[in-house]
Amino acid sequence: MNDDLAALAARIDRTNELLTRMLAEVAKTPSTHAIFVDAGYLYAAAGRLVAGTEDRRAFDLDAEGLIEAFIDRARSVFADSRLLRVYWYDGARRRIHTAEQQTIAELPDVKVRLGNLNANNQQKGVDSLIRSDLESLARHRAISDAALLGGDEDLVSAVEAAQGYGARVHLWGIEAPDGRNQAEPLLWEVDSQRTLDLEFFKPYVARRTALAQEGAGGARPTREDVRFVGAQIAAKWLSARGRDSLGELLPGHPYLPGSVDQDLLVEAEGLLQYSLRGQADLRRSLRDGFWEHLRTQY
Repeated sequence: MNDDLAALAARIDRTNELLTRMLAEVAKTPSTHAIFVDAGYLYAAAGRLVAGTEDRRAFDLDAEGLIEAFIDRARSVFADSRLLRVYWYDGARRRIHTAEQQTIAELPDVKVRLGNLNANNQQKGVDSLIRSDLESLARHRAISDAALLGGDEDLVSAVEAAQGYGARVHLWGIEAPDGRNQAEPLLWEVDSQRTLDLEFFKPYVARRTALAQEGAGGARPTREDVRFVGAQIAAKWLSARGRDSLGELLPGHPYLPGSVDQDLLVEAEGLLQYSLRGQADLRRSLRDGFWEHLRTQY
């Protein structure tokens, strides 16, 4: 009898030891977050907020710049966590990527997922894609936190599914000029809420008529011209801030903190005498030139 009790005690000790090791490994594993963007909600809400219209044809939206701004914001919110990736959900005819969606899909750390567009240009199937991804990532413990930019009540089931596997879901919204642009049941279900305001979106959204007026003063610069300006600004930035600031910036490559990115944009537009708002290819060349110079100096 004593032998049986001793054997049982030994097995319990062994189990406790294994549990202790497992908990220690879990404690050492960094938290991981992902960002889920409902592009339909983003275009409609940001367009209305900044350009006064939800019609995508009436304004330009710098998706690459916004994605970098979202990543930068998430970095500050989830300070001790690493980014898995950004999921970008949009609609397309027969689920065939548009040129803009192809450009977004080529960005680092971004996964484009497409639903369909019906005859009225309404998205179909996007909510189910978000639910599928959220649930799968939470179930496999691939994420501990999810930042969800959206407003549709149909997303409630996606939130519940992810929370059922232990993930925390944080709802990000876009300031509404009047009323509310997110469903109340969705607001009730999430773990936290944040609203991104007009100042956050203004650098990335502009009416096309305004862009035409801004660009009328000169010809569109080439990518090499813009890249060179980016390098010029980087040299000035490094001279003013010193190498210690560079060491803080490099770990975020290829992303720039939102404040640095906006200073870069404003100064470049002044030097070029040309608006880069909504010009995704030129904005990319500007950042490339900025980074290339900094990396040569490190």
